[in-house]
Amino acid sequence: MKKILIANRGEIARRIAHTARRMGIATVAVYSDPDAHALHVREATQAAALGGSSSADSYLRIDKLLAAARATGADAVHPGYGFLSENADFAQAVVDAGFTWIGPPPSAIRALGSKAGAKALAQAQGVPCLPGYAGSDQSNERFATEAQHIGYPLMVKAVAGGGGRGMRLVLEPAQLPAALASARSEALAGFGCGDLLVERALLTPRHVEVQVFADAHGHCIHLGERDCSVQRRHQKLIEESPSPAVDAALRARMGACAVALAQAAGYVGAGTVEFLLDDDQPGAFFLMEMNTRLQVEHPVTEALTGLDLVEWQIRVARGAPLPLKQEQVALDGHAIEVRLCAEDAHFTPHTGRVLHFEAPPASAFETAPPSGLRFDHALEAGTEVTPHYDAMLGKLIVHAATRGEAIDALVRALHGTTLLGLPSNRALLAACIDHPLFRAGQACVPFLAHQGDALRATLRAHEETAVLPSAMAALFPPRATTLPCRFARPMRLRHQGEVLPIAVHETAPGRLQVAPMAEAQPTMAMALTLLPDGRVQCAVDGVAHTVRTATVAPHRWHWQAGGVDGWVEDASWEPAARAGAASGANELRAPFNGRVVAVPVTAGVALQAGDTVVVLESMKLEHSLACPGAVTVTELLVAPGQQVAPGQVLARFTAQEA
Repeated sequence: MKKILIANRGEIARRIAHTARRMGIATVAVYSDPDAHALHVREATQAAALGGSSSADSYLRIDKLLAAARATGADAVHPGYGFLSENADFAQAVVDAGFTWIGPPPSAIRALGSKAGAKALAQAQGVPCLPGYAGSDQSNERFATEAQHIGYPLMVKAVAGGGGRGMRLVLEPAQLPAALASARSEALAGFGCGDLLVERALLTPRHVEVQVFADAHGHCIHLGERDCSVQRRHQKLIEESPSPAVDAALRARMGACAVALAQAAGYVGAGTVEFLLDDDQPGAFFLMEMNTRLQVEHPVTEALTGLDLVEWQIRVARGAPLPLKQEQVALDGHAIEVRLCAEDAHFTPHTGRVLHFEAPPASAFETAPPSGLRFDHALEAGTEVTPHYDAMLGKLIVHAATRGEAIDALVRALHGTTLLGLPSNRALLAACIDHPLFRAGQACVPFLAHQGDALRATLRAHEETAVLPSAMAALFPPRATTLPCRFARPMRLRHQGEVLPIAVHETAPGRLQVAPMAEAQPTMAMALTLLPDGRVQCAVDGVAHTVRTATVAPHRWHWQAGGVDGWVEDASWEPAARAGAASGANELRAPFNGRVVAVPVTAGVALQAGDTVVVLESMKLEHSLACPGAVTVTELLVAPGQQVAPGQVLARFTAQEA
């Protein structure tokens, strides 16, 4: 194996290239039109253009990927994760074309890639499974009948694919038809297969997965478990190992089941067997699925074992045996990973350009072994985040001797990460891992559903405390040549949709008197100092805030102050009525770029608050946009299949009379 074509993009393409380069193997990056200047393209030995913007026109085109491998002289293909990584037809096409496939055999992908098939195989091996239905009759009527036999609550799941797509929780029979339609649509768009299954749902489970590795000589071992319970929309946000809920005996039982399933399928390479732990039955676990690829969260296992799983993949694909036996696997310390995503605290995805990016210095975390920080990403100033791909921007991984030390280090790492230009979940992630429930190891899958509102309220309170110093750092950057004005300057600042009237008096260069005009709040004395790294230190009555700002648009700034993120606008030049107006309840606007999947209402229909008006697909997920209150639809301005931009009006309403 001399040259690997990496059939992927972003941080996982960089991750694979890093190991290949260390092993002396050349790499070929592939790229779509939006990714032409991306980091993964520049860092590879060679690069090949796929053309197109969407995944369907680029990274999902088997013919283009094979043509790129031939044109560049590659002799192997690594699929990464996502895209075609679990596509048996792609694996078979790579093998048939004479390339080495760095992944499991196509037959194993077929056997395990279907959740229904994997479940049947697992039951034959004695692996515990939840009761469910995964038959060929995919009619709503059959699902309704089977649901009555299984009992509610239920989980609807796409048979193909993974990543939480095509999953819906159903608490009662009335919810089933809509859940089936939505899951089927998302599965069809994401995986090209709309087949579904239903199974009994656990309401407070833990999501714990086991990393397995097999060679072509019949050997298979597991490398411990990862707890992935903190999720939104059935997609993981935080992963850690070892799990706070798994002891040595449970680890051995789950590991044995995972190995048995992999061997029954003739597995070779890296794979992950995912289980649900029933919080109401200590020690009880049930199979979810098996992912026939490298997982996003594989660095957590690498941190604990000291192994390079990509290197193992390459060596196993060459025909080498596993370098360790089960009894030789050692798990050292504790590791936690968080997924940095281009989304706000409400999990709404966002697109845009990265204006400033700064990773925390890894040297600050290397205190005593085992200890360290790892940041897998493909970010730099100028990176364009588009709606065509997943919202994940990167992964921060911390390894420490104890779980408490790992949590503390990861909070510091998130606070030390600067990402300006578009919203991210940086602050929310820090708040999650610092939450008492997470610190106590008690966070289950519903953690964010139960704690999300309180976390968002805390984040907003932190923003409100920091907004004035941060806004002044953006609007009045300290310059020695600035001539202060003798008069106070009235201003209106908009933050979180609310307008804050203030009066600012520059008493000297970098010295301000800021007087809020509402509720007789006291005047604040601020001293602004430009630091050598470009940040601004704003001392408010002797208390210092260090702020990094970026101009997003005229009169609009994005700022970060430690663990706090915020956006502020100067609305001083707007008419007072417009500056103070809240967003009207008579319109529904697109919160992000996306494609209209469905418009389940018609003009003239009466709706209640929370009723779905438009369903948008963006970054591989469907998002239901709801009406603001008791309204009547007066106008629908979009249709299924249409692309929409942020701020575009989708529908108009009139309020219903009380």
